[in-house]
Amino acid sequence: MTSSSTPNLSLHRERLLQERTQLLQRIAEQRGGLVSRADMASDHFDNSFQSRAQIRTERQTEFAINEHETAELGDIDAALERMDAGTYGQCTDCGVTIPPERLNAYPTAKRCIDCQTLAEQRR
Repeated sequence: MTSSSTPNLSLHRERLLQERTQLLQRIAEQRGGLVSRADMASDHFDNSFQSRAQIRTERQTEFAINEHETAELGDIDAALERMDAGTYGQCTDCGVTIPPERLNAYPTAKRCIDCQTLAEQRR
């Protein structure tokens, strides 16, 4: 990588760590502390005044939110690991340098735009 295309690692690391801290705080606040989303979802079954459909919907929503937050934490941790390995800013699929503008907009990006587009089309 040339110096003009080298990502500002300290800036990105700080931003990722801040996002990670905020996400963990948000998770803790939404769960009411250290209660897992699964435990919260099971609490919905104690509400006999709610319909089964409403309980099922709330439970599915809790699990969907949990999956999204888990994926987001995983993306942040993976980006930090790539920094530690010295591969941050390189596409994990083709190895080209990810443009700094992309990393500024999406600091957890692991693929260049072309490879990301291909990956999304395959889904």
